[in-house]
Amino acid sequence: MALQNNLSAQGTGKRKFSVVIQSESIQKLINNTLGDTKKSQKFVTAISSAVAVNPQLQECDGFSIVNAALLGETLQLSPSPQLGHYYMVPFNDKNKGKVATFELGYKGYLQLAIRSGQYKKINVLEIKKGELINFDPLNEELEINLIQDELEREKAETIGYYAMFELVNGFKKALYWSKEKMLSHADKYSAAFNAKSYNDLMTGKILDKDKWKYSSFWYKDFDGMAFKTMLRQLISKWGIMSIELQAAFEGDYTFKDASGNSTYVEETNEPLINPDIEVTQVHEEVTPQAAFDTKESAQNIQLL
Repeated sequence: MALQNNLSAQGTGKRKFSVVIQSESIQKLINNTLGDTKKSQKFVTAISSAVAVNPQLQECDGFSIVNAALLGETLQLSPSPQLGHYYMVPFNDKNKGKVATFELGYKGYLQLAIRSGQYKKINVLEIKKGELINFDPLNEELEINLIQDELEREKAETIGYYAMFELVNGFKKALYWSKEKMLSHADKYSAAFNAKSYNDLMTGKILDKDKWKYSSFWYKDFDGMAFKTMLRQLISKWGIMSIELQAAFEGDYTFKDASGNSTYVEETNEPLINPDIEVTQVHEEVTPQAAFDTKESAQNIQLL
């Protein structure tokens, strides 16, 4: 509410980030939200650096950039692409023009779930060709024969995705989607993605000079987006959602304007594209406490 009131006071017209971030009301808002001067200064430096190196963000409405970054900061998530917690993604809204949206990464979901203290175990991974022995959707039991050679496994074709959690109270839930189902989901719900185009891209049918057009994360990091989808489906339907998880879930794929109005962008807008700008998700371990060893988790899947 404070963010809405302060931004509304600035007027509803589009203003550049460099102007917005220096305004007295926004500076006051950041200080009040973060509650620490040093933390606020660090936040302003970090967000300013992110905008400075991304010409697409520079073209976005300044209020939407501040909103996206503040949501990530209040959730205590890092904007670093290397950590993959969340991203400020430029979108071209049909009504509002160029805006920055808050998009949560799958590692952000993992961090928030673990931080809630409700999850004893949580994991998500891809299933490779030749590993799947049987999947029983009724009892949610997945039996696999894991490829032991890690390099060989990385090169193997992905045929599906698996996600599971066990709460501290003993409740367990697991989910498996084939890659075909994931492709259908992305094709249906993301206006920036087309399953046929993805297949053409993966099979080398897209010319190098045209590859920049496929800027959606679904093209650039399909597995990362699939992991996020699995966790989003699993946690939102059967998991315990802390206040932070609820805020992240509701803020995902959205932007706020100067009046505080939220807009969900995934189904109705196209991401801005630029052959010189590339935003990627880098797959790293979340933390020793936040993720489980892939081999151990995969080997124990059939016991769930």
